[in-house]
Amino acid sequence: MLDEDWQEVAKLIHHSTNSWYLANGKNIIFKGPESDTLLFCEVYEDLDRGCCLIAECKETGKIAGSCFYHPRKTHVSLGIMNVSPDFFGQGIAGSLLKRIIGIAEDQSLPVRLVSSAQNLDSFSLYSRQGFAPTQAFQDMYLEVPKEGLDIELFSELRVANAHMEDVEDMAELEKNLCGIERKKDFQYFIENKKGIWKTVLCRNDQGQLLGFLSSVDHQACRMIGPGVAEDEKVAVSMLADQLENFRGKTPVFLLPVTAKLAVQSAYSWGARNCEIHFSQCNGDYQPPKGVVMPTFMPETS
Repeated sequence: MLDEDWQEVAKLIHHSTNSWYLANGKNIIFKGPESDTLLFCEVYEDLDRGCCLIAECKETGKIAGSCFYHPRKTHVSLGIMNVSPDFFGQGIAGSLLKRIIGIAEDQSLPVRLVSSAQNLDSFSLYSRQGFAPTQAFQDMYLEVPKEGLDIELFSELRVANAHMEDVEDMAELEKNLCGIERKKDFQYFIENKKGIWKTVLCRNDQGQLLGFLSSVDHQACRMIGPGVAEDEKVAVSMLADQLENFRGKTPVFLLPVTAKLAVQSAYSWGARNCEIHFSQCNGDYQPPKGVVMPTFMPETS
């Protein structure tokens, strides 16, 4: 993808995503104008310049498909992938995926992604290429009252905003819990040049870092994540803090289906389910410890 392709790729993301949800009897994801989804090009290019592949129709020059990817020291993460409804069934997604798998294999790295359990075409695409589900997540949304939520937190835990000097500890914690490293992502969130990110940390009374959780607040994506926590109490504490940042809005967040305390806490606050996602991996994988909360902006696994 070149800079001059951004508008067309944003239009593709907007149109193809909404088309799939409508075709499957669901509400559209992007309710605003096509220009909103420029956010994906902006953020992904900020993080990983030149890491978006496009499929272009030789006859018309129209962009038929696009896929972002994020090379990291420990893995390559597959970002948002879209194919125009006008080009469905022509193997475009498979071609893009194979190219990115090849990029990862050249570096001897696994490829990780998060995909919808309800989109069987997508699930089949990945499983045919050797991806295997590693964890299931409940997509949940919560209409946060304008006055906020009255949530009683655990007194032994302290949640506070993250700062640049915390990045090393955050990266080390995620490496210990999940076996991956993405320091540059955390630096980007905390730097927050776009004014849409918020990142919090959770520590115990001894000052030990137990978890972190980011969020994005933009008309194209209001979502809490990515984050990790040593246990569910930590995850619940950080989630509650992040929700206060969305008063009068409706953010989405992903919780592991096995995280019973966190899921039940979210239900008690008024959260509802909207989808199921799987994290998947092609290559070496370390089962996570604690609680993992992935996101779609930027897509993480």
